[in-house]
Order: sequence, then structure tokens, then C-alpha cells
Amino acid sequence: MENIEGTNEEQAQRPRRTIEDYVTQSPNTIRTSIITTTIQANNFDLKPQLIVMLQTHYQFGGLANEDPIDHLERFLDLCATFKYNGVSDDAARYRLFKFTLAGRAKT
Repeated sequence: MENIEGTNEEQAQRPRRTIEDYVTQSPNTIRTSIITTTIQANNFDLKPQLIVMLQTHYQFGGLANEDPIDHLERFLDLCATFKYNGVSDDAARYRLFKFTLAGRAKT
């Protein structure tokens, strides 16, 4: 009986948490599997024209009327049209993707 009572006392001392507390993460606790890859190619250069095109025609701002899946599909379709010698597709996409984000999606 003492174990049960001791457990209840411990539970009473802990602050009450809601379900939202368990599913909401702070930016400090979010872990990601995304890693920056090193590019061995010495001629890798993001062309300013490509960056302007991404910022002009491939923007995603996180608005209610924007579809994030559609944004990713369009971005991947564009990335499939070019290849950097000595640079993996993932490394190129990683460096380009940030130029497609705007507004709330950027923060």
C-alpha cells in the first residue's frame, strides 16, 4: 500500500500536462535527420538566374491556400532538369531549397 501512496504523492507533485504538451515540441527539442553534406567539387556554383527563378516562380509561404506537397513536387521536378558534376542531387537540393521559402515558411 505504501508504494501506491508514494506513487500518488509523486504524481501530485508533478505539474499536470495536457495532450498538447506531449505533441508540441519546442524548437530546442526538435531533432532532424537532415545533415549538411560536404561538396567535393571545386566548381560548384549556384547560378544567380536559378536563384531568381526559385524566388520568383517557386515560392512557398506557408499560407492556407498553398499546398506544401505541390511545392515539393514542383521543386523536385525543377531540380531533376539539371545536374552538377561531382555534387549529389541531395546536396544541390539542400542548398537550393531555402530560396523557395518565404514568409511564415521561412521562419
